[in-house]
Amino acid sequence: MLNTIFGIVGWIGTLLVFAGVLIRVFRPEWDQYAYWAAIAGLVCVVFYTLTQWRDIVRSFQKRETKLGAMMSISVVAVLAILIGVNWAVTRRDKRWDLTAAASYTLSDQTAKVVGNLKSPVKVLVFDAPGGFQRFRDSLNMYTAASPNIQVEYVDMDREPARAREYTVVAPGTVVMEYGGRREKVMSDREQELTNNLIKVTTGRQVKAYFVQGHGERDTVGNDRPGYASVVDALKRDNYTVDKIVLAQSQEGVPADASVLIIAGPSADYLKPEVDAIRTYLRKGGKALFMLDPPVGESARTAPTLEALLKEWGITLGHDVVIDISGMGQLLGTDASVPVVASYPQHPVTENFDLLTAFPLAQSVKGEAGVELGMANTQNVINTGERSWSESDVKSLAAGGKVSLDEKAGDHRGPITIALSLSMDAPDAPASAPAGATAGKPGDAAAPADGAKPADGAKPPPKPQMRIMVVGDSDFASNGAAGIQGNADLFVNMNNWLTQQEDLISIHPRDTGDRRVTMTADQQRRVLWMSLLFIPGLILGSGVYTWWQRR
Repeated sequence: MLNTIFGIVGWIGTLLVFAGVLIRVFRPEWDQYAYWAAIAGLVCVVFYTLTQWRDIVRSFQKRETKLGAMMSISVVAVLAILIGVNWAVTRRDKRWDLTAAASYTLSDQTAKVVGNLKSPVKVLVFDAPGGFQRFRDSLNMYTAASPNIQVEYVDMDREPARAREYTVVAPGTVVMEYGGRREKVMSDREQELTNNLIKVTTGRQVKAYFVQGHGERDTVGNDRPGYASVVDALKRDNYTVDKIVLAQSQEGVPADASVLIIAGPSADYLKPEVDAIRTYLRKGGKALFMLDPPVGESARTAPTLEALLKEWGITLGHDVVIDISGMGQLLGTDASVPVVASYPQHPVTENFDLLTAFPLAQSVKGEAGVELGMANTQNVINTGERSWSESDVKSLAAGGKVSLDEKAGDHRGPITIALSLSMDAPDAPASAPAGATAGKPGDAAAPADGAKPADGAKPPPKPQMRIMVVGDSDFASNGAAGIQGNADLFVNMNNWLTQQEDLISIHPRDTGDRRVTMTADQQRRVLWMSLLFIPGLILGSGVYTWWQRR
């Protein structure tokens, strides 16, 4: 009688354990019931085992039981090894990205941003459970790159209070929280996620002003000369972009300007405009000058603007750089488009190994790499050995043949077509970097201009004046921005100017178009090959084999 009762208890325990497992799998919201069912089941099974200990000992004395026990131990050992390997793998995560476009690898820029995090960034994904996977595919790369990325997935239907707390109204919203700041983005793409991460971690609004009124490039133009492509690239990097006509600005360069961009003017600047730029720079401003060579009938120099650059020892060659290395043929261009594949040591081109091309560029001269009083200039872009600067611009513009003639004023390569200058701002007191607006709540307060630092504290660094001069503006146009590294180089230059060196790298990649485009004739060939040639080849092989065996 007792054995029957003990047997029933054992079966009840087994059923309770299985019930706990099934509840955990199919009804996770009943998790507390699954837990207690499993505990009760284990208690019943252990009680049954203790009551049958004599039968268990006798069964182990049989030969069949010993063999079965050895088999069971072997199975348990294999399972233990598998569990141990799985545990080790989870502790040492290793990923291999075999896609052609490296779709599951963070770009160098994102890896640098994530790697520089000093404290945790909380990432909350608000969506329905069915929508979490597309975010996991992207965010798992971030969590694998840094333990400071902490991701939580929030079901908006089950936790509406948290959605209201973070003012989230639409599913698919990613909220990043850092240092008391919050930023939202509705995308699972790396570009948008990284841009949002930069926003929330820096707490800094960076604004770029494009100067207009002298025939400069159109920032919204989608034609070949326009700058719409690189402007979009700046916006993806957390820049606010605006235009300014200096002749109409009462305050000169706006106080919120992080960088001033002068892109290919076809007319000279007025003296008051140049004075405004000089005042802005001497107070710690940043400026990117992209000036084209005087080629063509309507081409003009800008003596007033160039005189400003000469104050810091920078001069333009008024020539055209010729590249006969043949690299331009890879891009479908001629010798008037220098192609650069290797770069001098500079923060702008650190770890930068992409080709860049500069249609109709002129040389830029400066005392590169040496101290000029308080200023330091460095080469940024140099052409190859098989290049020279052609001084006979008129013959080149008329379509005539040119050759290296050093006696006529030509200079043998390498030729510098971009250089940078940095120095402590002469007219600025020690304060926060120019162009950085006040942070959001949670930022540390910066000392006011002229305020003395607290006892024992280091005085804040004096703002730097930074200038970048490029002897070409076409390289950043829509027509050339598609060349491998041109857009990245343009953004890197602005990141260096705005003192965001940590962001200088190759930018997040877009997923390439992997479709195959065929002409009508190619489609017909593929059709006949798949319908006749390949089946006929297989049939012919079969007939030949049959004939040989006969």
